[in-house]
Amino acid sequence: MAVSPHAFPPRKRRPSAGAFVSPKLADINLVKSLLSLSQEISSFKPFQCLVKRNSVSSINKSKLLSILFDELIKNPASVFFSPSTLLCFEEMYIVLQRIKTLLEDCSNGSKMWMLMQIQVLSNNFHELTLELSTLLDIFPFKEIELSQDVEELVVLVRKQCGKSKPVVDPGDVFLRREVLTMLDRIEKEIVPDQLKLKKVMEDLGLRDGSSCREEIESLQDEIQNQVDEKSKSDIVSLIGLVRYANCVLFGSSTASKPDHRRQKSTSDLTIPADFRCPITLELMRDPVVVATGQTYDRKSINLWIESGHSTCPKTGQTLIHTNLIPNRALRNLITMWCREQGIPFETVGNNEKVNSVKGTKAAFEATKMTVSFLVNKLSGSQTMEAANGVVYELRALSKTDSDSRACIAEAGAIPILVRYLGSSVGLEHPNLQVNAVTTILNLSILEANKTRIVETDGALNGVIEVLRSGATWEAKGNAAATIFSLSGIHGYRKGLGRKTRVIKGLLDLAKDGPTSSQKDALLAILNLAGDRETVGRLVEGGVIQMVSGVIDELPEEAVAILEAVTRRGGLAAIAAAFNIIKKLGVILREGSDNARESASATLVTMCRKGGPEMVAELAVIPGIERIIWEVMGGGTARGRRKAATLLRILRRWAAGLDLDTNNVVDSSNMITMTVGTSRTILQA
Repeated sequence: MAVSPHAFPPRKRRPSAGAFVSPKLADINLVKSLLSLSQEISSFKPFQCLVKRNSVSSINKSKLLSILFDELIKNPASVFFSPSTLLCFEEMYIVLQRIKTLLEDCSNGSKMWMLMQIQVLSNNFHELTLELSTLLDIFPFKEIELSQDVEELVVLVRKQCGKSKPVVDPGDVFLRREVLTMLDRIEKEIVPDQLKLKKVMEDLGLRDGSSCREEIESLQDEIQNQVDEKSKSDIVSLIGLVRYANCVLFGSSTASKPDHRRQKSTSDLTIPADFRCPITLELMRDPVVVATGQTYDRKSINLWIESGHSTCPKTGQTLIHTNLIPNRALRNLITMWCREQGIPFETVGNNEKVNSVKGTKAAFEATKMTVSFLVNKLSGSQTMEAANGVVYELRALSKTDSDSRACIAEAGAIPILVRYLGSSVGLEHPNLQVNAVTTILNLSILEANKTRIVETDGALNGVIEVLRSGATWEAKGNAAATIFSLSGIHGYRKGLGRKTRVIKGLLDLAKDGPTSSQKDALLAILNLAGDRETVGRLVEGGVIQMVSGVIDELPEEAVAILEAVTRRGGLAAIAAAFNIIKKLGVILREGSDNARESASATLVTMCRKGGPEMVAELAVIPGIERIIWEVMGGGTARGRRKAATLLRILRRWAAGLDLDTNNVVDSSNMITMTVGTSRTILQA
């Protein structure tokens, strides 16, 4: 009697196993479970829009059945069932569980997608009603003693179920037709009528920016539930429509509110080393395993491979294939950790769900219309408060996908955003400055936009000004992240490294900023340190002293910078790092695998280039040989090799032999750097 799963739209995420299996309880306990389940269904509020009549009917029938179960519990003598009666109640439990699951799906799911599936949902409710009708037809009235009133009530429910037909409200059909017509017109580049759009959104219960944002999140989740690509693409079109409606109808009501979500971001927490991507040192959102068995965040390793590399960043081994295998076990652990810490782990995931689906013409045109509306509105903004509202919306939109970032830049938003980067704006309207620089940061994720930003008059200088004198730490941190993103292109990296203001601004932020901003600055410094000429300026600017000051709080980032600087900075860098040797010894003993790897590589470089004085300073660390042996026994493959080399150098020094100063660098001796979007996609 159980409802076939095929009666529902194909979904990847099915209801729990309890929705399909009877509880295997006997007599009174089974009836108690049925009463509890029917009361749960009765507690649902009838839907105010979409499948309203179906929801009311299901809820009312459950209320009446709860009276039956309550009667049975009050008369325990009658609750001794024959096998056939027990089977009837078990099947009834399954059907009620499916009704509850369907109501929950409709209550918590996307209203737009429900509208598109309105006929299917109506059929689902009808099939469940017929199942219930069949069970009531064989209900054993003679076996169970019921009062006349309750028996008549059960007969009434049976008649109602038997007369049931699939019901679709004509208003729902009309509303669905309106939405499809709008999508068709958008695909033809026809802007929707604002009054009609407002009526559609109100009929769906989407009456403000908050409900629109929740609807977009529900649609993004729904993508994961779909099997066929057409359904996924249809949902992407609906997301574009809701985004457009949100900006046109409700943007001003929510846009001016400052964003506080970064207060609960991963930047403010100590992330377990195993959860960090070895490339960006940030929390992995989609961990994948490469051919060598190492795990990276999908976005970072994809960028690494697309940049032309054919080796594993961590081990230096050649990748025999470039297939990326999801590390689901690790992802589950990361998800659990984020939930415990109160971090919105799916913030990034939701955008990735949409980005992985093939776009549609309607979705693209909706994005263009949204961007055009916002940029035109920003151009005509009469007050800073009004401008802040629009820039906030651009900031949110620039975070969503590549099409949005391309459309925003092509619409000419960058020169307008530059106006709001100045110190005077920051002093009087700090939120506006943060929103402007963060929008530019998000735009810089797209490779083509990097050139647009650098070539836009005043854009780069504006970002540097925010880095040096931004009104808030968030603004400075996002400016540093923009420098990091732009420096992913080699030519821009060299140019940025020649600017004294960039070097000083990053070093000051790394020394004095809060943890999240420090990380932004350190990642930018690490990227700039890929250029030998820039390393010299970093050393002159005090990068070694800065590293010494932050190495205790941010060891992985600090040691990675030190490794790059000592390898490319010559004797001046080696000499400046002399006083950090003991701190590197502490990291060898207590640091994460990644930090120990970088510390080992740094010490090998310093000992080879710095001579016996460096080795002597290392040798006086208590128990140093035992510490190095521990590194050789665990951690990363590269870390073990570097530790073995370091131990060899120590022993040759102790024996008075040559230190092997040829400085032969193996292929793994490479600090992995990539255009880090893992930082930028956490922006709000």
